[in-house]
Amino acid sequence: MSDQSTPNASRGARKQIPHEGHDNQHAPEAKPIATGLAMAALVIVLIVFAALATFGILSRIHHTKVLAKSTQELAAPVVIALAARQGATTDTFSLPGNVTAYTDSPIYARTSGYLTKWYYDIGSHVKKGALLAEIATPELDQQLAQSEADLGTAEANAKNAKAQAQRYQGLVTTNAVSQQDTETFANQATATASSVKSAQANVDRLKQLQSFEKIYAPFDGVVTGRSIDTGQLIDTGAARELFHMQALNTLRVYTNVPQVYSANLKRGTKMEIFFPEHPGQTYQGTLVRTSNAIDPTSRTLLVEIDVDNRKGELLPGALAQVHFKAAAMQTFIVPVSAIIFRRDGTQVGTLGADNTAHIVPVTIGQDDGRTVQIVSGLKANDLVIQDPPDSLIEGEKVNPQHPGEEQQNAQQGGKG
Repeated sequence: MSDQSTPNASRGARKQIPHEGHDNQHAPEAKPIATGLAMAALVIVLIVFAALATFGILSRIHHTKVLAKSTQELAAPVVIALAARQGATTDTFSLPGNVTAYTDSPIYARTSGYLTKWYYDIGSHVKKGALLAEIATPELDQQLAQSEADLGTAEANAKNAKAQAQRYQGLVTTNAVSQQDTETFANQATATASSVKSAQANVDRLKQLQSFEKIYAPFDGVVTGRSIDTGQLIDTGAARELFHMQALNTLRVYTNVPQVYSANLKRGTKMEIFFPEHPGQTYQGTLVRTSNAIDPTSRTLLVEIDVDNRKGELLPGALAQVHFKAAAMQTFIVPVSAIIFRRDGTQVGTLGADNTAHIVPVTIGQDDGRTVQIVSGLKANDLVIQDPPDSLIEGEKVNPQHPGEEQQNAQQGGKG
């Protein structure tokens, strides 16, 4: 018995050994280690994917910015920027002036009819009150005759009513007539007297219209226009101009002076005026008045300068150059191609520090055909854009090119 139990006991003991061995003690810890490794690997994969996505997004943003910048640079117009060359200091400047007649008047008809005759053609010098033309108005003449007859009738009725009223006023004192009849005839006399005044006013009106059959010159001047001829139907009003007259003994020259010079303008100042049709001749003008207000659109002051034209050498409608005197100022020389002529006046384009274009209003002095003298609007070291594109606007980005000194002098016309 003891022998048999020993092997069984030893087998039982050997069966219990695995439960107490090393493998049974560490088996429960294997599953948590595997889960942690999987989580760590997942986190690493997510980080890699996030890094790749971030890199891709940043790369796209960078490429987009580069593309936008390149597109903007390519879209910016290419311009040539030149340094404004300093000119001689000047105390005078010239402005264009519009020459007009001292008095300019269209002449219209005040009555309707047919033109029977005209006496002066264009270019004729006439005195005030000179007969220019005659209009036949037969209908008006008949109306006047009718109104004069109506006036005679009204005067007769008024005379009869007045006599009746006086007669009744004498009889009423003796009770030969009633007071009521006396008052009736007195009121009738008053009414007929008013009818006489109305008829007389109508006669005067028609006589006034009849006087317009003859057209007279309103002032001393020159007939500069005639748009009618004998036999034509003439209508009353401003629908058709008969004659045009201008007084030319004195001419008015209007010009717009920049605001910077407005404080120096004094009434009575003498100034020189030049006309291209009279080269080498100088005419004297007198500043007689200003508008006393700066135009908010052009920032200029409208002035009037009168010129003596009794010799008849000057013509209205011409363009003149008016020379003004001002305080000494620094001038700049730029090529003619740099000047911009727009609705806002004479301007030039300048280049800013950040390659943006700026539109600057300027005042022009002398012009020799190749270069222009700028007397106001520019500063030292300003870069002027030559041949600016028509579409150039304020604040627009441009792609500037800076030519060399020799090329710049050649483009500005040299120093000559």
